[in-house]
Amino acid sequence: MSELSPINLPKAIFNRAVELGVKSITLNFRGGNDEGYLDVFIVEKKDPKQLKPAERSQGISGLEAEIQSWADDAYDYSGAGDGTEYGDDVTYNLENMKASTSSWCMERVDGEETTGIDFKAETEDDEDE
Repeated sequence: MSELSPINLPKAIFNRAVELGVKSITLNFRGGNDEGYLDVFIVEKKDPKQLKPAERSQGISGLEAEIQSWADDAYDYSGAGDGTEYGDDVTYNLENMKASTSSWCMERVDGEETTGIDFKAETEDDEDE
């Protein structure tokens, strides 16, 4: 379970998302190397309100930028760590007005070691090739 708690969406962002026919907004935070990163993903309804494709595309792009700016400030995700990648996701479901969180991390898993493989040291002649 993620230690990150969802923060309420600003009314202006929520209203604009509903107007554009957005079903959900997901914030993917990641870090581990002392820098925090954020990716915003928007899922639209299958039958969005009738907007011209160009208007819709511009609207969604603008909304993503607005959400990115807000979330960067609101969540203050530092990304501090020891170099091991980790992250937290927050998804806002605009249809049922529920938010969910999850977290993840990467860890090294060593495979089976191979032994007994022959090798040779390069000679000066090999280096010239």
